[in-house]
Amino acid sequence: MKNSKRLDAVQIPIIPFIGQLCRMHPGTISFGQGIAFYGPPQEAFQHVQNCLTDESINRYGPVEGIPELQQALIHKLKEVNQIEIDDSNAVIVTAGSNMAFNTAILAITDPNDEVILPLPYYFNHEMSLTMERCNPIFVPCNEFFHLDIEKIKDAITEKTKAIVTISPNNPSGTVYTQQELLEINQLCKEHNIYHISDEAYEDFYYDQHQHFSCASYKNTHQHTISLFSFSKGYGFAGWRIGYMVIPEHLLSAVKKIQDTILISPPIISQHAAIGALSADTSYLQDKRKKMSIKRELVLEKLKGLPCLKTEPTSEGAFYTLLNLDLKQGDLQLAQTLVEKYGVATIPGSAFGINDGCYLRLSYGALSNVDISLGLDRIKNGLLP
Repeated sequence: MKNSKRLDAVQIPIIPFIGQLCRMHPGTISFGQGIAFYGPPQEAFQHVQNCLTDESINRYGPVEGIPELQQALIHKLKEVNQIEIDDSNAVIVTAGSNMAFNTAILAITDPNDEVILPLPYYFNHEMSLTMERCNPIFVPCNEFFHLDIEKIKDAITEKTKAIVTISPNNPSGTVYTQQELLEINQLCKEHNIYHISDEAYEDFYYDQHQHFSCASYKNTHQHTISLFSFSKGYGFAGWRIGYMVIPEHLLSAVKKIQDTILISPPIISQHAAIGALSADTSYLQDKRKKMSIKRELVLEKLKGLPCLKTEPTSEGAFYTLLNLDLKQGDLQLAQTLVEKYGVATIPGSAFGINDGCYLRLSYGALSNVDISLGLDRIKNGLLP
């Protein structure tokens, strides 16, 4: 008996692999998986508590999400993202933004269609495209991990169905400028393709950088698919709730996909999300402030590391990507750091970077003490 040939082409998930290494080496400090150091606000738990006697939580719900959450999201999108929901677009609640991406790909592509992924990509995006028998087209960013608009333009063919952007970015921590994003969005409009805008890290941006949602701009609704998540800003990773804003003409296709794969998003998690959205804005501001302190600690501790080709940055999200002047393969290096130095990272090759030695550091889940200790271990492992 053999498994599906299309799955043979899908890369082995790197997060479980590194996680297993960590379990084999107790005491490892992990800069691996991208999660926040905190859980949901108390309002989320209170709202769940209040609805426990409502029998609807034990049943299937609407494929697009329960009306109460729909209304809360419409309000949030208008107030925070300046995205108006009207007859031209729709909100769909999903089981996380990973599912939203996969749903979008199913809705807009056929086998052998092309989707442009700027490098470095988010590995689950590339894996999803491969599973759906699409062809991911990789376009390098510039040395600062910002978009190379001309290279992306040159990569568009008659088979292209979408261009994907992630801002704030996983894995680089880059925040694309409003101009960059609007130029990509305009390219999509001109070529009659979709702009898939992954905004899972919208709540984390630092210094002068700001998050921008392309769907807030005029005449973008027909070709823009925006993806959002509760996992990061609200600490909802285990609750599996995300949502997407799609053009109205995709609604029928997306409902078919949701009904087949999910039936409906988890009802109890949707009630938790309603509660989270009712929390005061100071909740997210406080988390961004604390994450900013972690980010400053990471960047300060990495200064002067001899093997760095470029100075690490982190404009948003909770990642930095190290470009190392080393001959060693990054996967082997990541394994060595766990086995000999007790610290976990993610190799850049998992994100499609194969022209050097890169390591992604995720500092979102760690205490400041563990960040400092973990970076000392990394530095010891990278010194000659």
